[in-house]
Amino acid sequence: MIEMVIEQRRRSLGGGLEVGRVLPFAKRRMVGPFVFFDHMGPLDMAPGVPASVDVRPHPHIGLSTVTYLFSGEVMHRDSVGSQTPIRPHEVNWMTAGSGITHSERFEKARAQGDRLHGIQAWVALPQAEEETNPSFSHHEGADLPQWSDAGVHGTLIAGTAYGLSAGARTLSPLFYAHLDLEPGAVAEIPTGHTERAVYIAAGAVELDGARYEAGKMLVLSGDASSLRAAEASKVMVLGGEPLGERYLYWNFVSSSKERLAQAAADWRAGRMKLPDLDHDEFIPLPDEPAPPAPSFS
Repeated sequence: MIEMVIEQRRRSLGGGLEVGRVLPFAKRRMVGPFVFFDHMGPLDMAPGVPASVDVRPHPHIGLSTVTYLFSGEVMHRDSVGSQTPIRPHEVNWMTAGSGITHSERFEKARAQGDRLHGIQAWVALPQAEEETNPSFSHHEGADLPQWSDAGVHGTLIAGTAYGLSAGARTLSPLFYAHLDLEPGAVAEIPTGHTERAVYIAAGAVELDGARYEAGKMLVLSGDASSLRAAEASKVMVLGGEPLGERYLYWNFVSSSKERLAQAAADWRAGRMKLPDLDHDEFIPLPDEPAPPAPSFS
């Protein structure tokens, strides 16, 4: 059964780069620990794309960012010393914990052109782990178990589902998978978690007797366990256990508004280390009071 349908809203990240923002939403802030969900592209980037499209160094606390690409390449650099390109069907898992900064650059696109298409999600950390040490890990190959069955071609991105476990270290129970569906294929939606959702990245699916197009997240309730591809489709299935209330301000996530205010003050005062290999610019704190009461749209 479908509890709610959330349609992506277009949001500018500056420099001409737009995303489809899905979470947080006014009536649904989180699905399990997933507190943020952006659909990037598809976007054709011509050779010589300006540096203004890059996402300059910026900070995070209290979350893990999960970047997964269908196509394209992004160069990641962070303040714990990582410099790693992410390519299709790979995962960059960055745990901010007590604080990390990073940038995302389109260096391949600048050199030769590219087609960017993917998802960036944020997973909130359990309260006891919100101040854990920051870390970064890159996953590909055997870390991302794959399977094919009756027109369903799956990749497990994180957590445990379909009898498989992915390589990224998660700090709370969750699942996150990418399904490529041939027309007419029927795909299982993992059960056994309190909160679950399906996001249609391309194509269209049928669930509970209705058709849903790309750009929609279907938040599930009850025991809905399968969907059917109305056409060739890319679908993300995700969910997990709720962690309790979380507040968001800019790029910060916390169970404490006071901690958000401290993070904002630290960034404004230059107390958060920039990436060693990418420290000549940064995104300033938004010109607004910090932190405001939680507000989602």
